[in-house]
Amino acid sequence: MPSLSKSKLMIELQFASPAIEVLVATQASTSLIKKWVKAASPPSGQLTLRFVNLVEGKKLNCAFRKKDAATNVLTFPYEFTKSNVHADIIFCLPVLQKEAKVQGKTLKAHLAHLVVHGCLHAQAHDHETKKDAEKMESSEVQILKKLGFSNPYLDT
Repeated sequence: MPSLSKSKLMIELQFASPAIEVLVATQASTSLIKKWVKAASPPSGQLTLRFVNLVEGKKLNCAFRKKDAATNVLTFPYEFTKSNVHADIIFCLPVLQKEAKVQGKTLKAHLAHLVVHGCLHAQAHDHETKKDAEKMESSEVQILKKLGFSNPYLDT
């Protein structure tokens, strides 16, 4: 009789174009990105990470947040419990590149930070109030430290 396997976290990566896929691959392997996701997520569920260009990023931000510009990360949570999460997380690579350059960070470190950030949003964390922002940032810093990254909120 086959044993019943535990539910696990399924992670899908999508790329808006081959150029976006190549850019992401120059910063982190698929397995590394999945490691970042697992470090910031419950043990089971389904997360889809989509890496997009400015056109798609702007279109999504306009449609869902009524903002006429692309943003770094958009999270669409569908279901969350303590041990399970279902969400889509969108990353606009040109915005991430620009932010990393302006902030004096590597794109890899900035990408890791925003993957963690998006995963926390999928679990109902937000930064609308100062208290919530401090709690979310503290979680991000702890997770990133375990992954070998420095505090993204310190001035560089």
